[in-house]
Amino acid sequence: MNTKFNFDVRDERNLTMLVDFYELTMGNGYFEKGLKDKIAYFDMFFRRVPDGGGYCIMAGVDQLIHYLNNLRFTDEDIEYLNSKNTFSEEFLQFLKDFKFTCDVWAVPEGNPVFPNEPLITVRGPVIQAQFIETMILLTINHQTLIATKANRICRAAGERPVMEFGSRRAQGYDGAIYGARAAIIGGCDSTACTISDKMFNIPAVGTMAHSWVQLFDTEYEAFKSWAELYPDNCLLLIDTYNVIKSGIPNAIKVFDEILKPLSKRPTGIRIDSGDITYLTKRCREMLDEAGYSDCKIVISNSLDEHIIKDVLDQGACIDSFGVGERLITAKSEPVFGGVYKLVAIENNNELIPKIKISENDEKITNPGFKKIIRIFDKNSHKALADLIALKHELIDESQPLTIFDPIHTWKRKKLINYYTKELQVQIFDKGKCIYTSPTVLEIKKFSKNETNKLWSEVLRFENPHNYYVDLSNNLWSLKQSLLHKYTNSYELSD
Repeated sequence: MNTKFNFDVRDERNLTMLVDFYELTMGNGYFEKGLKDKIAYFDMFFRRVPDGGGYCIMAGVDQLIHYLNNLRFTDEDIEYLNSKNTFSEEFLQFLKDFKFTCDVWAVPEGNPVFPNEPLITVRGPVIQAQFIETMILLTINHQTLIATKANRICRAAGERPVMEFGSRRAQGYDGAIYGARAAIIGGCDSTACTISDKMFNIPAVGTMAHSWVQLFDTEYEAFKSWAELYPDNCLLLIDTYNVIKSGIPNAIKVFDEILKPLSKRPTGIRIDSGDITYLTKRCREMLDEAGYSDCKIVISNSLDEHIIKDVLDQGACIDSFGVGERLITAKSEPVFGGVYKLVAIENNNELIPKIKISENDEKITNPGFKKIIRIFDKNSHKALADLIALKHELIDESQPLTIFDPIHTWKRKKLINYYTKELQVQIFDKGKCIYTSPTVLEIKKFSKNETNKLWSEVLRFENPHNYYVDLSNNLWSLKQSLLHKYTNSYELSD
């Protein structure tokens, strides 16, 4: 059987049924109990930064938009659901006539974000708002995880370009394609994933593999053939046999014999194994002595931010990095723990806040319809703190603002000479998309600018400063009142 794979929902790929089954059984329950039009509010947020980092990079909103724009149940979907003997005929007819009508707010891609902040907020009929939980989580969780890892790796590399090389090690087709997209948002300059270039207009790069060198009788012949084919972009992989004894000497010989007569300069050499610091130092010396000080040295081979930082600290001579499996899989911590929780409902147009309580403090949710306000210093333009506030709240920037730790409330800070920015923007209004996503390269540029607004203490890899994410006084009081109400009525759950 021939199967055609369409990798992007903008190409009409129907992912409507990519849901957890309980979202359908709950939807049937809401429908049967007359609650299908009950308005509910859900927040998507995360509780902890991966790798012990100080912040994350928001990504995945564009794919979420395309998913929501294409929500529809096919006849085959309805036939399958009917075969489960679980859903009422009326509910199945409702799905057949399904039309998405929710309001959705999101933090735009590229923004640094922090634990407990509502990255996505959905308001609408509870069946719809609950139904899209899985796709919101898997889309934002995955790309935010990879963008965050890429950002750490690119910061370790400094101003040196980083190429994303991970397609063959990604967890599946979408992991490779959207992982490459997220890696660019996080700071990578290019990708080896050709289809991601085609889809998102991000630079695809690539030269040779070891098999090219092995195919020829000699390493020199392999290099010579490559230089003849690509004299304007000649980058040679020199570690197939021995970097110092054969790889770099043969590369220099080809540069002299093939490129120099054509008045061409070599693009670079790549090393994919061995002692990176020692090999790059020796290769730099040999290239410089041969008159190729402009020849770049590219390093790959199971790199991450820690290895990159270590070899650069040791004086390795590296011009750019190719990073694969540890980036595309976020190998050091491959799960982004975003969750999706009910925070409010409407009864007769009155907003009723809801809370989830637990003996585990970090699992207690922030109730109500909320927004994120980022506070900046007027002089340095550095981000001072984020304030999670109720949606209707406004801040008078002409007046001092006192923020406080939501747990240790005696820890307070008075802010003056500041300005604020609301992070969430509305992307859907009653089911209609009202937001145009920037290009991936525009998001990358935006993300770099916004990340540079964080203090260096927040950016460090080890024991970063805990960026302040506080609750407004109104939100804190609401949360305390609900905690008091429910803890006096029920036993706490895990």
